[in-house]
Amino acid sequence: MKRQISSRVAASVAGGVFALAVHVAGCSPPSSGDGGGTGGRSTGTGGIVGAGGAVGSGGNGSGGAAVGTGGNGSSGNTGETGGSSTGGASTGGVSTGGVLGTGGVGTGGSAGSAGGGSANTGGRAAGGRGGAGGATATGGSSATGGSVGVGGASACPGGKYNAASPPTVLTLSGNLGAHDPAAYVVGNTIYLAATGLVSKTSTNLTSWTSGGNPLALPAWARTATSATNTWAPDISYFGGTYHMYYSASTFGSNRSCIGQATKTALDSGSWADQGMVLCSNMGTTDNWNAIDPNIVIDDAGTPWMAFGSFWSGLKMVKLDSTGARADTMLYSIANGANARGSLEGAWVFKACGYYYLFASWGACCDGAFDYNMRVGRSTTVTGPYVDKAGTSLMSGGGTLLVQGNASWGAPGHNSVIVYNNKVYNLYHALQGGRGTATLRIAEIVWDADGWPVTAGP
Repeated sequence: MKRQISSRVAASVAGGVFALAVHVAGCSPPSSGDGGGTGGRSTGTGGIVGAGGAVGSGGNGSGGAAVGTGGNGSSGNTGETGGSSTGGASTGGVSTGGVLGTGGVGTGGSAGSAGGGSANTGGRAAGGRGGAGGATATGGSSATGGSVGVGGASACPGGKYNAASPPTVLTLSGNLGAHDPAAYVVGNTIYLAATGLVSKTSTNLTSWTSGGNPLALPAWARTATSATNTWAPDISYFGGTYHMYYSASTFGSNRSCIGQATKTALDSGSWADQGMVLCSNMGTTDNWNAIDPNIVIDDAGTPWMAFGSFWSGLKMVKLDSTGARADTMLYSIANGANARGSLEGAWVFKACGYYYLFASWGACCDGAFDYNMRVGRSTTVTGPYVDKAGTSLMSGGGTLLVQGNASWGAPGHNSVIVYNNKVYNLYHALQGGRGTATLRIAEIVWDADGWPVTAGP
């Protein structure tokens, strides 16, 4: 989330508890039971070169990291000039095969609770993940570890685009204040978390009840970054536990950290902070920003964290089964170095045989107020991601999904969930074009080539 004015944080805190929401793509939880100081502009030729594979000069690394040529910025923002971070590099590649959680991928069919029902137990997954037993996707497979065939709307969850009945924006009620919402589904309950660790729940997707603040900003994060609040949380489930990732930073700075907390159930117990996962510009000079975490589980069951904002764009690292960083490899997956400005707020969603990378571009909270959502996709979790025209997201590509209007401005920082066999886009927008960040939810369907189509703003 692009931290451009501090008042947005205060506005988003009005809300209450949360039993957070996961956007893990592929690990089913028990059936009983996704910013920082992003505002700056970087001029250094940054990025990390991973030593695990070939690296294209200024392009995408095949197995290693990509070289992010130049930082990106958004007009009206100021920030430190970042140098390039050389980091460490592990020699491993990226696991592209294997299983996607227990129960397989339910992309294209109903997400099954134990036994293959339609309750979508396990929440947001790779296009509708199932519990034990899985769900059968049209054109795909329902076997454990199976995945949907590549391409075509028939293989996608939630249905195919129909011009006679296009996707719509839902009419919502209740407590709707939310900035950078992330959502996770368990049974019929949607758990939503937002900046300030605001939380909300709903049992029908349209009526929302506020909770409380489940985790105060830990002392280590306050000391390390001078942050006063937590930004852009994200919850995932793997390794038999829930993991909440959160950002700590200050406006206009990439001296930032992503931390982790864990608990065994979303509807009970307290979050136990596990400390720092990774930081940027903390004893190093980094041309990237450690905020806006998002967890996705790949086909082999390995968790990955996408993150980043401004500077040299979006990054990704591999996690281990405890939720800690697995190695020193840093992958570059998107860069906004073009006329559309900077990007942030990654959300990776597995469906239709692809990993879809959703991201928000432009100014969320001041200046042009031109925040908008774009998308690209890849057959491997670490990329390369390309848009519908075939342009790499590392070269400024990104197919426009939602943009603002006079009634609802600056829509962005979205999350994607499957609920009752349909796919939904959850995001915030500014009421009246400049007002309070408010929760918005729209249906997602898929065109004939398997690209998402949604309503908005």
